[in-house]
Amino acid sequence: MTATTATPIQARVRRGTALTRALGSALPVCALLVLLLAALAVTDAGFYEPDRFLAFVRRAAPLLLLAAGQYLVIVSGHFDLSVGAVVTTGVVAAAEIYHSFPGAHWLVVTVVLVAAGALVGLVNGLVTTGLGVPSFITTLGMMLILEGGVFYWTGGSPTGYLPDDFRALGRQDAFGWLPWAVLVCVAVGAGVWWLTRSSWGRTLMATGDSERAAELSGVATARVRTVAFVLSGAAAALAAVLVGGFSGVSAQAGSGMEFEAITAVVLGGVLLGGGRGSVLGAMAGAFALTALFTLLNLRGVSGALEPTVQGVIVIAAVALGAADLSRRRRRSPAPPAPPPAAPAGEGPTHPSTGGPTS
Repeated sequence: MTATTATPIQARVRRGTALTRALGSALPVCALLVLLLAALAVTDAGFYEPDRFLAFVRRAAPLLLLAAGQYLVIVSGHFDLSVGAVVTTGVVAAAEIYHSFPGAHWLVVTVVLVAAGALVGLVNGLVTTGLGVPSFITTLGMMLILEGGVFYWTGGSPTGYLPDDFRALGRQDAFGWLPWAVLVCVAVGAGVWWLTRSSWGRTLMATGDSERAAELSGVATARVRTVAFVLSGAAAALAAVLVGGFSGVSAQAGSGMEFEAITAVVLGGVLLGGGRGSVLGAMAGAFALTALFTLLNLRGVSGALEPTVQGVIVIAAVALGAADLSRRRRRSPAPPAPPPAAPAGEGPTHPSTGGPTS
C-alpha cells in the first residue's frame, strides 16, 4: 500500500521541483521586466492608458512567439537565423494569396503559412543534422534565400492586401478587451512548456547538454533537433500572421527579428550552449526587450543604437553563462581515480583476502 501511494506523491514532487526550477531561472528577467515597466510608467504617465498599453502588448507579441520557437532550437545546442526571413515571407505571401484569391478564408491562409514555416524548419533541421552543416551556416543561407526570393518576387514593393478577418489576430480583441495576440502567445507558451515537460523535451534538454552522452543513451538526437527546427519555423510563420495584422504588408516586416529573438532568449537566462533554460524566461526576455526599446525611444535615444544594445546583452549573457558553468564545474567532485593495474604475471586478487585467486 505504501509503494502504491508513494508513486503519485513522488510524481507531484518532481513536477513541483521542475516548476520551481523553471520559475527560478526566469526570476531575474521577470524582475528586470517589472523594473522596466515601472520606468515606463515614470517616463510617460500616459503609457498605461488602455489603448496605448494594448498597442505595446500587440507589438511585443510576435517577438514572444519567435522567442518560444528559438528557445527550442537553442536549448538543443543550435541557432535559427532564418526566423526573421520567415516572418517577412509569410506577410508578403499572405498578401499575394489574397491578391490572387480575394475570398480565401483567413484560417486556411494561416494554416498554409504555418505549414510552409514548418517546411522551412524541416529543411533547416535535415541539412543541419543530416549533412552535419553548422546551424549558423544553414539558417543564414536559408535567410538569404528567403530574403532574395521575396525581393525577386515583389521587386521590393509587395502588392496585395490583408483583409480585416486575417488581421484580427494581430490587431483586434477577444471578449472586447483582451487582444487575440495575448491568447495566441499564452497558447504557444503553454504548448512549449508542456513539450519541455514531456519525454521529448527531456530528451531535447539532454541532447543540448551533452550530445555524446545522449547518443550513448540511445537517443535519436538528429530527430529531436529536427523537430525543434520545425517548431521554430512554425512559430515564426504564426508570428508573421500577428505582424501582418498589426503592421500591415512590408518587404522588411521581419527584418532583424532573428537577432532580437536570440537576444530575448539569452536575456531570459537560456544557456547559449544548450541544455538549460525555460520558455517562461525566454518569453519574458522578449517582453523585457520590447519594454527596453520602448523606454529608450521615450528617452530620446536613437533607434539606430538598438543593435548595439542587443550586442551588449548577448555578450554579457554569454560571459555570465560561461562564468556560471566554470563555477559549477569547479564545485563538482572530481571523478574517482581508476584502481591501480595489477603487476604483469599476476592474476586477479581475491575480493576478500586480497590474495591471488586459485
